[in-house]
Amino acid sequence: MTDSRLRGCGTALVTPFRPDGSLDEPALRAFVDWQLAEGVHMVIPCGSTGEAATLTPAEHRRVVEITVEQVHGRVPVIAGAGSNDTQRAIATSREREAIGATPLLHVTPMYNKPPQRALLAHFRAIADACDLPIVLYNVPGRTAVNLEARTCLELATDPRFVAVKEASGNLAQMVTILRDRPAHFSVLSGDDAFSLALMAHGGDGVISVVSNVMPRMTAALCEAMWRGDLVAAQAAAAVLAPVVDAAFIESNPIPAKAMLSMMGRMADVLRLPLVPLDDACRAAVRGTLRQAGLVSA
Repeated sequence: MTDSRLRGCGTALVTPFRPDGSLDEPALRAFVDWQLAEGVHMVIPCGSTGEAATLTPAEHRRVVEITVEQVHGRVPVIAGAGSNDTQRAIATSREREAIGATPLLHVTPMYNKPPQRALLAHFRAIADACDLPIVLYNVPGRTAVNLEARTCLELATDPRFVAVKEASGNLAQMVTILRDRPAHFSVLSGDDAFSLALMAHGGDGVISVVSNVMPRMTAALCEAMWRGDLVAAQAAAAVLAPVVDAAFIESNPIPAKAMLSMMGRMADVLRLPLVPLDDACRAAVRGTLRQAGLVSA
């Protein structure tokens, strides 16, 4: 593993809203501060966990600005800038560069269903238009298109592409990328359930949902794998597993918002078409948090 590669626990930050649905800037600042105090190695604002699809352009910019201000250069801020419109993705990337994001996170275009050669053209057009390194994001369950290993590896030969957040659910695909990647290119799990397995195969870390709720333990899992301490990493994964299950009992970030509300970190407010956690799930989620020592009752 090279020192220059992105690695460790990156939190895919939720976006706090006030009860009236507006952006809760003080809660976001406090939440970023807490994440850093708990030892995460990267933060990722304005991804799918951050409800980026329902943020206005001004809110999207403001969330990144606040995150950059609070982080103050201590860890990478991998700002979501993706779109299924390449020109919009370019415009957003240039804005994020101007306000101090470090790498950019670019998801495969959703809904359009571009073929692999179109994915190459899309990502290269973005790289040509801005000077920031790019983290590719492969999440076919949300976008309906898979960034195949051969396509990812072709992009990885270009040093402007520095990592992939791999959420395909296909471990064989991930291992192929790990086997053939260039030295500068990080492979990060985009799925908490695959973090330990991916790192055991040589992966660099995770862009995590559950670290919104348990940042210190998720960071500890990654650090144990850096040390080669599989026993400690397995122990951390065992502690995290029930909370990971709870975090995906309904569509992300519905359960994460509910858990953070129960923990007093922010209001349980989402934007349509997402709605708060189903009442039938709420008692089970609270019970999981109680068992993990995150709430008292």
